[in-house]
Amino acid sequence: MRDDVVYTPETQCDDLNADRLREECGVFGIWDHRDAAALTALGLHALQHRGQEAAGIVTFDGERFHSERRLGLVGDNFSTADVINRLVGSAAIGHCRYSTTGETILRNVQPLFAELAAGGLAVCHNGNLTNGLKLRRDLIRDGAIMQSTSDTEVVLHLVARSLKPTFIDRFIDGLKQIEGAYALVAMTENMLIGARDPLGIRPLVLGDLNGSPVLASETCALDIIGARYVRDVENGEVIIFSSEGISSLKPFPVQKLRPCIFEYIYFARPDSMVGGKYVYDVRKAMGRELAIESTPDADVIVAVPDSGVPAAIGFSQQSGIPFELGIIRNHYVGRTFIEPTQQIRQLGVKLKHSANRSQVAGKRVVLIDDSLVRGTTSVKIVQMMRDAGAREVHFRLACPPIRHSDYYGIDTPDRGKLLGANYDLDGMCRYIGADSLAFLSITGLYRAMGEEVRDDLHPQFADHCFTGDYPTPLTDVEAARGKISPRKLSLIAESR
Repeated sequence: MRDDVVYTPETQCDDLNADRLREECGVFGIWDHRDAAALTALGLHALQHRGQEAAGIVTFDGERFHSERRLGLVGDNFSTADVINRLVGSAAIGHCRYSTTGETILRNVQPLFAELAAGGLAVCHNGNLTNGLKLRRDLIRDGAIMQSTSDTEVVLHLVARSLKPTFIDRFIDGLKQIEGAYALVAMTENMLIGARDPLGIRPLVLGDLNGSPVLASETCALDIIGARYVRDVENGEVIIFSSEGISSLKPFPVQKLRPCIFEYIYFARPDSMVGGKYVYDVRKAMGRELAIESTPDADVIVAVPDSGVPAAIGFSQQSGIPFELGIIRNHYVGRTFIEPTQQIRQLGVKLKHSANRSQVAGKRVVLIDDSLVRGTTSVKIVQMMRDAGAREVHFRLACPPIRHSDYYGIDTPDRGKLLGANYDLDGMCRYIGADSLAFLSITGLYRAMGEEVRDDLHPQFADHCFTGDYPTPLTDVEAARGKISPRKLSLIAESR
């Protein structure tokens, strides 16, 4: 998880997206298709919302591996014939990246590749290893030479150093040493491999394209290439595709599935299906539950674009208050617009979002967003509504307050920067300048998910950002806080 950005009142004004939760990463793989590279580029394009910092593709042509890794967007780097033609082969894996560990530099761009004793291995990863720093330190102490600062490289070293008899045994041996959340797609000279963490925190789906198996973070990547959704890769499953067919292994003790709740709230594309649930329908249901719990007297429902739109539609349908596009988003603004002065920075807010005055002037407005992180975005949007003539501004959030940091691949700030961890409801309302503020309850969230609401069934998801109930050990975090001594860390490692 990154904590290397300092937020000041000035930088907080730069961009209404500065306060968003950062997407994780997207992974894609395809086996036995003559257009593997082009299809992988298309799949990554569909997964672009999961990471916009960098992208990479590795292919295998039966004799050699070929790699192209670039900083920037998929469409800017993998849309030309010369790039795709260099990626020869009928097997490919790809990755689009938002860094939660490691800097945004070319050597950290995935898929990572290494030549092992058993042959070449390419790996890409969505998630975050909660003992990655501990493992990295141990590997370096034992003589490993690291080429990146990404926790994904740890997996390559663990596989390379395993003494198990077969490659798959060594791969699984490596997985058994890592903690946290992961969806891995790997490729060797003779197989494509998908693996999902034992709790299924990070998503991974299996598809089929006219007999060619496909692995992807979300079903929207299957849709773009015309592949058929087959099923989700199960939690704790390692699935293998080769010339001998498909095999599925379950090397971990059976555990209850606990997927990340934020896939439904924010991360997954609305047209994706995650865990058998259509994301768009779930987000509308969250809006309906929010309206049941807290509908103020108001004239119009306005979504914070784009992620707040489905919940706003559901809120409107339940409450009977009309939904209007009260904020217009400009989709054609670059990510790196830099303004020279504070006054111009203030104006720069309007580059990406503008109030639709005709729909808010003189009205009591209910603003709907998916989540509230630092609160700096909400301050600007509330003021934008008031500047456009809104009589009242009521803010509603389609998830509970975020009170705890994430360590599984979501780049949340530390607790000291989370509004929900530092203020009560009235304090948050005053901070953002709204007339009223309300969040969806945990119970309402689970109802929206279609889950039975019973105390003995909770939690059915990884909902630690709201509850503080972390589903795995946090070895690196606890060590950093001084709660685990180096000696105890060594004993933990030796006991595995």
